[in-house]
Amino acid sequence: MDVNKWKSVAVDIETYSIIRAMGENGFRRPGAMIAKLADNEVKKLAKKLGVSYEKLKSDLLVKGDKILKKTK
Repeated sequence: MDVNKWKSVAVDIETYSIIRAMGENGFRRPGAMIAKLADNEVKKLAKKLGVSYEKLKSDLLVKGDKILKKTK
């Protein structure tokens, strides 16, 4: 697995069960469901902050990359 492209996360079993059930409705695997939830949250936060979705997503990706580089 390419660690520069994929990351593992641990969630409690209750959250995992909810994600699986939510994904069943949209035929999504857990990873795709987590991506959808994150994307929806970025859209909601962008609206709340009054910034564009693209700008906020870009800023969060830069911030996330900096955090990843610190942990290596």
